Amino acid sequence: MPAPRDATACLALADGTIFYGKGFGATGETVAELVFNTAMTGYQEIMTDPSYAGQVVTFTFPHIGNTGVTAEDDETATPAAAGMVVKWDPTEPSNWRATGELTQWLSKVGRIGIGGIDTRRLTRAIRQQGAPHVTLAHDPEGRFDIEKLVARARAWKGLVGLDLARDVTCAQSYRWDEKRWAWPQGYTRREGPGLRVVAVDYGAKRNILRCLASVGCEVTVLPATATAEEVLALNPEGVFLSNGPGDPAATGEYAVPMIRGVLDRDLPLFGICLGHQMLALALGAKTRKMNHGHHGANHPVKDLTTGKVEITSMNHGFTVDADTLPKGVKETHVSLFDGTNCGIAVEGKPVYSVQYHPEASPGPQDSFYLFERFADAMKARRA
Repeated sequence: MPAPRDATACLALADGTIFYGKGFGATGETVAELVFNTAMTGYQEIMTDPSYAGQVVTFTFPHIGNTGVTAEDDETATPAAAGMVVKWDPTEPSNWRATGELTQWLSKVGRIGIGGIDTRRLTRAIRQQGAPHVTLAHDPEGRFDIEKLVARARAWKGLVGLDLARDVTCAQSYRWDEKRWAWPQGYTRREGPGLRVVAVDYGAKRNILRCLASVGCEVTVLPATATAEEVLALNPEGVFLSNGPGDPAATGEYAVPMIRGVLDRDLPLFGICLGHQMLALALGAKTRKMNHGHHGANHPVKDLTTGKVEITSMNHGFTVDADTLPKGVKETHVSLFDGTNCGIAVEGKPVYSVQYHPEASPGPQDSFYLFERFADAMKARRA
C-alpha cells in the first residue's frame, strides 16, 4: 500500500504491518520493542523513565502534549524511550507549570513521535501477538523504504538477553538530598544527618530517590556494576535496588553476586521493578518474558498480607516466576489483571521488593508506605 500524500512518519512492524501518520519531534529512524501505556497523565515522566530504554511507547490516552513540558518533570537527564505513538497530533500546552512544548522538546532530545495513528487497533495487536519489534521513521518529505524498515524490525534481536542497565546507570557515585515536590515550595532539600542508604542505580527515576529523601534517608547512589565490597564500604544502614530496563537475567550476571553479599550482612533491603527482579534472582527464583508486559498508572495490585488492593504505576516486560520462589521467601503482592507476581519478602527479615513503582510518577500514591516501611526497618535496627 503506497504511503498517503500527507504521511511524514511510518511505523513498520516486524510482521509487515504498516502504520502511516504525521511525524513530529526528531527525524530519522529507530528500532525498538513496541509497548502501550494506559496512563492518562505523565507522558514526559514516561519518556524519561530509564525503564523504557529500548522501547517505543504507544499512548492509549489521546490528549498527549496538553500539559507541555517542564524540566522539573524529567525522571532522568536524557529520555530513555526510543519514541512515542499517539492518536492525535500533540495539542497546545495549557498548564501553568509548562516551560515548553512537547514537539519542540522531542526535537531537542532526539526522540521521534508519530501522530494520527489508530492506537486502539495498535494496542489490540500488541495484546494479541505480544510486544512486536518495530522501526519508527520520520521523514518530512514522506519518503519511506518499506522493505528496509520491515527488515530492520525483523533483524532486531529484542530485549531477551539484553542488559540495558549498563547503558542507563550513572557513570559515578553521587549524593541525593532533594525531596518530593509539594505545593507551594516545589522541591525542597533534606537537611541534617539521615538514615544512610546506598541506592544501586539500574536506571533509577529521580522521584524514587526523592521519596527516599522524603522519609529521612541520606542517599548515596552507586552505578549498577557496584560490588558488594563497594556498597558495604559506605557503611549503609539500608540498601535500595532501583528500577531499570532490559532482561533481568542479563543484568543479574553482575548484580546477583553483589546482592547476595549484601544479604549476608542482614541489612534492610528494598527493591523496585528491576530491583525486585534482581532480588528474586539473588534469592534463587527465576524470571520470564511477558507477552506484552504491564505499563500504566492504573494497575490494581493485591497485598496478600493485608487483603488491601492498591492502584499502582507499572512498567515492566519481565516478571518473577512465583512458582520458583524458594522456601523462606513469600509472595506478598499479585496483579489483579493476570495474577503475576508483584512483590516478595524474606520471612523474618526486613528484605522485600515490589514489581510496581510506589513513587507513582505518574500515578496514584497508594504505595508510598513502602518507603516508610523501609525507613522504619532501619530505625528499628538502630535501636
